[in-house]
Amino acid sequence: MGSLGAVLKHPDDFFPLMKLKRAMKHAEKQIPPEPHWGFCYSMLHKVSRSFALVIQQLDTNLRNAVCIFYLVLRALDTVEDDTSIATDVKVPILIAFHRHIYDQEWHFACGEKDYKVLMDQFHHVSTAFLELGESFQEAIEDITKRMGAGMAKFILKEVETVEDYDEYCHYVAGLVGLGLSKLFHASGTEDLLSDDLSNSMGLFLQKTNIIRDYLEDINEIPKSRMFWPRQIWSKYVIKLEDLKYEENSEKAVQCLNDMVTNALIHVEDCLIYMAALRDPAIFRFCAIPQVMAIGTLALCYNNIEVFRGVVKMRRGLTAKVIDQTKTIADVYGAFFDFSCILKSKVNMNDPNAEKTRSRLNAIQKTCRDSGLLNERKSYVVKSSPRYNSTLIVMLIIILSVIFAYLSAKRPN
Repeated sequence: MGSLGAVLKHPDDFFPLMKLKRAMKHAEKQIPPEPHWGFCYSMLHKVSRSFALVIQQLDTNLRNAVCIFYLVLRALDTVEDDTSIATDVKVPILIAFHRHIYDQEWHFACGEKDYKVLMDQFHHVSTAFLELGESFQEAIEDITKRMGAGMAKFILKEVETVEDYDEYCHYVAGLVGLGLSKLFHASGTEDLLSDDLSNSMGLFLQKTNIIRDYLEDINEIPKSRMFWPRQIWSKYVIKLEDLKYEENSEKAVQCLNDMVTNALIHVEDCLIYMAALRDPAIFRFCAIPQVMAIGTLALCYNNIEVFRGVVKMRRGLTAKVIDQTKTIADVYGAFFDFSCILKSKVNMNDPNAEKTRSRLNAIQKTCRDSGLLNERKSYVVKSSPRYNSTLIVMLIIILSVIFAYLSAKRPN
């Protein structure tokens, strides 16, 4: 539920954490009885509990389509990510993956842990895919085909320029945005939004992940995965892996800030996309990850810990985002607040300080111009705690006693 120390430091996190815990338990119980659908939803909970949670609010037909879309692309991504697979084996699989989803006999041994199970029992995903409506199948096949071809291209090509970086992110994430827009439209609930806006939704999330996951990717065994574009990192170090060494800390942080500044260019498109959504469930499904992304960038910016370990938002703040992101006013408020935090961390001696501040100013102007900033409660900017820490501790103790009592009374 989050450490006691974190809850005491941020007592407002307590009730959102409790609600999140309860929602996750509820979601885990919503497993369909059919074996293939049961496998798909159980696997979804294992590979991404947060994603499995946010799709629960979608209409059943759309939820099933999004679930299968996610698992198909997860499987495709598992093939791409497995650095132990020889290139001459990997590339044909990536290119042909859109055909494999129709084959209930196909599977391929790769990946680790839950991803290995997904690949070994991929026939369940194919069986579920074949039960989707034709328009859903066509959208998933089209995006899988384009993504597989793009991944195959970058197996054989380094990310050299910023244009390469944008192209790679388009293939692995921008196409996800395009695919989701197609699924929303096929469900009859949304207009088909533009490819450019849909692409930006994916690029913003993917670039955030690439920034946050630097250390994990560079330390990948048996071969490093390198997604930061040479055009950016070569301004600071000779080799990309040099950023993780302590003697290069100053240059590493400057490079990191350059990468964050690059990611911020997509924010305004993301805000336009989310403002155009009409269905409340689809809106929340799209908005929560975007708010998490700007929050993660605010945490990563100017933070040497990106090169030392795992940097992520505290669980309590994540719970607040999930609980309180309900309207476009909430989104504008969160982006405004997180951009304020980010701006406060900009060092004017940083080589990209002016560019960073310019992009943050543009984001804040968009949020202000919406006229909705006064309609939300800020949960990011520091304020006086609404709950006394001592009361929180007492409540935790009381709940623990009640839980222990009920557990003891439960028959074996």
